[in-house]
Amino acid sequence: MSADVDLRSAAKAPGESTRRRPSRWSRAWRAYGLAGAFILALLGIWELWVWIFHVPAYLLPSPSGIAVALKNDWGPYLAPAMWVSLREVLLGFAIAAVAGVGLAVVLHLFAPLRRAIYPILIGSQTIPIVVLAPILVILLGYGIWPKLVIVALICFFPIVVNGVDGLRLVDDDFIRMMRTLDATRWQIFRKVEFPGALPSIFSGMRVAATFAAIGAVFGEWSGASAGLGYVIQQATPNLQTARIFAAILILTVIAMALFGLVSLLERLLVPWAPRGGRM
Repeated sequence: MSADVDLRSAAKAPGESTRRRPSRWSRAWRAYGLAGAFILALLGIWELWVWIFHVPAYLLPSPSGIAVALKNDWGPYLAPAMWVSLREVLLGFAIAAVAGVGLAVVLHLFAPLRRAIYPILIGSQTIPIVVLAPILVILLGYGIWPKLVIVALICFFPIVVNGVDGLRLVDDDFIRMMRTLDATRWQIFRKVEFPGALPSIFSGMRVAATFAAIGAVFGEWSGASAGLGYVIQQATPNLQTARIFAAILILTVIAMALFGLVSLLERLLVPWAPRGGRM
């Protein structure tokens, strides 16, 4: 019996570790537990700071005061505004994703068009969105369309840039192999270039997801009668700071949820994409 154990031990690779893999709960704690503990510590310091120094609520509400405002204002103000802003974020992001990926593909397939449009595309990002927002409201009215355009414009650029870069950085060896098999240009794009660029495209979408809520707020500030940006705008002159922080918290949750949704779609649609290393 002992000889069998010795043989099994000797059969292991020289550098093979005998330690057990971390459990699922251990990996979850490493990924999220430390961040959650850090956030709780910051909230505790914030609460103590307001309580010890008697900071007025209209200057800086405490986390408990924000929670109270979130509870009291949820029904009459925050919940209806959240659904308005959420619709603007999701629709604007969807428009940006479709248009951004489509333009990236066109620019990749037609090099002269890429050389002509790409500099203009970069230059367009130097125009502040707060300057464009009132103009779009004048052109498109006070409905949902100016907000959708603003969200789409903010989310559009990182998707296009990451898409173009991802399509251009596909391994040339795969392309040469497809050419030796007499593959057409469309087959090379469909079977090699586009699948190889999907991780970069989703990376751009994740970046854009964090900006989508900002675009909705800018659009609502320029002209709206509903939405979380409108709630913030109306609460500011009345010094309802706790309500402002509650609206900001909801916007943060929307952005994080959209980021998580994009990450989940990437895991489902691009299972071969490399994941991040251990934190």
